[in-house]
Amino acid sequence: MNNMMYAIDLTIKPTTFDLWHVCLAGTIALLSLILIVLLLAMVISLARCKKKPIEQPLQKAAPTPEPVVKIVEKIVEVEKLVHAPAPEPVILKEYTPDAALQLLGLLQKEARFIDFIKEDITSYNDADIGIAARVVHEGCNKALNEHFTLAPIRSEQEGGKITLPQGFDASSVRLTGNIVGSAPFTGTLIHKGWQVTTIRLPKLTQGHNAAIIAAAEVEL
Repeated sequence: MNNMMYAIDLTIKPTTFDLWHVCLAGTIALLSLILIVLLLAMVISLARCKKKPIEQPLQKAAPTPEPVVKIVEKIVEVEKLVHAPAPEPVILKEYTPDAALQLLGLLQKEARFIDFIKEDITSYNDADIGIAARVVHEGCNKALNEHFTLAPIRSEQEGGKITLPQGFDASSVRLTGNIVGSAPFTGTLIHKGWQVTTIRLPKLTQGHNAAIIAAAEVEL
């Protein structure tokens, strides 16, 4: 048996089909069908890729700059729409002249102030004017002390050096001389100034004519 040789003839064709050959033929046919379907799918996919253009990312075009004239026109339109707030009107305080006339009447009453001022003193010597001025001075001082309370604006000694800080009240301190730059300022106090802290003017009766500073006198 070891010396027996088996020869296989490949040209022999089966004359009958059993179950095994049927399964083998079916498997071959199924695989062939799957291969054909895959090939068709690849061909269709390649055809679609050729027809579809390659989309490139679109670059946004840079906005065209507006002409300078249009920009200026827009600025003018905005300025017309946005109106600047109107400046507040300057309100001037108005006072009746009664208080000033009343003060003149008091000075006339106590010191004959109007008579002294309106008198022609060119014909009088200095001694006579000095005597009259003393009378007027005493009367004016009495009238002021009786109806007003006065106080100095600056408490420093006149002739001394003072420093005015930034933001000082310009209505109460007047600068003179060589004014250069901005505060703080250092200078010499020439006058301490005066301010009224209390006013005690008498009340006027109804129908009183304050313009009559001193009534005319007639002796009978």
